[in-house]
Amino acid sequence: MANQIAICAHTKAGDEVICDALSHIYLYEGGGIMANAHASVSLLHGDRGKLTASQIDEVIKPDNVHYPVSKLVSLENTVNKGGGSIYSIDEIKKIRQLCIERDMILHLDGARLFNALVETKETPLEHGALFDSISICLSKGLGAPMGTVLLGNKQFIHQARRIRKRFGGGWRQSGYIAAAGKYALDHHIDRLTDDHRRAKELGQLFAGLNIVSDIYPIETNIVILSLDTKFPANDIVQQWMSLGLKTSPFGKHQIRLVTHLDFSDEDLDNVRQVLKQFQPR
Repeated sequence: MANQIAICAHTKAGDEVICDALSHIYLYEGGGIMANAHASVSLLHGDRGKLTASQIDEVIKPDNVHYPVSKLVSLENTVNKGGGSIYSIDEIKKIRQLCIERDMILHLDGARLFNALVETKETPLEHGALFDSISICLSKGLGAPMGTVLLGNKQFIHQARRIRKRFGGGWRQSGYIAAAGKYALDHHIDRLTDDHRRAKELGQLFAGLNIVSDIYPIETNIVILSLDTKFPANDIVQQWMSLGLKTSPFGKHQIRLVTHLDFSDEDLDNVRQVLKQFQPR
C-alpha cells in the first residue's frame, strides 16, 4: 500500500510514471498505478531493473497535449526481479539532478533498502536526501512480523495519511506492530550480511546442478536460478517441496530463493543434504 499511496500523492489523473519493466509497482501491485492513481506508465528496460539518468531523459515527454505529463520517476533498490541488484548512489544522484532539472518527482521503492546499504556502506541519510519519498518494508530482510513505513516531508505525509484513510488503511491499534518494527531497525540491520553470505553459499550449491543453466549475480539475499528449458520451474519446485525444500517459481524456467532472519546455517546444511539426494524427473 505504501508505494501506491506515494504514487497517488505525487500524481493526478493523466500523469505518467516512469519505471523499469521489472518494477514491483508495475508487476505486483494489482495494476494500482492505473486503478488507484489513474496514471500512465512508461516502462524502461534497465540493467537487472536498474535505470540510468540517460534512459529516463530519453522518454520524458514534451509539454504537448497529445502526451501524458511525465511527473514521477520510481526506482527500486534492491531490485527483486533483478535478483537483489543494487543501485549505484552515483547513478541515483544523476537521476535526482535530472528530476530537479525536469521538474519531476523521485520515489524509491526501498522495500529492501537496508540490504543495499549494508553492502555499499552508505547511510540512510545519504539516500533520504535524494528522494521525495521512500517506502521501506519492515517484514522482509528486517524480519518484523509485518509493516511498511512511508517517508517524506510533512506536506507529503499529511496527504499520504488522507489517501491511506481513503484506501481503508487507518489503524488505531498499530503500536504493537510499531514496537516490532523499531526492534527490527535497532537489532536486525547489521545481521543482513549473514543473509547475504548464505545466499552466496546457496548459489554455489545450486550451481552444481545440471538442471541449472545460469544464476543471476548474487549481491544481496536473493538467488534466481535459470533452469535448462527441459525443466519447467513449477515441476522442480514441487519436487523440491516433496523433499522439504521450499522455493518459488519466478517464471516458466526460473526459480527464486530468498535468505532471511529465519534461515540459519543449519538450514543451509539441510539444503545441501536435500540437493545430494535430488534426482530431477
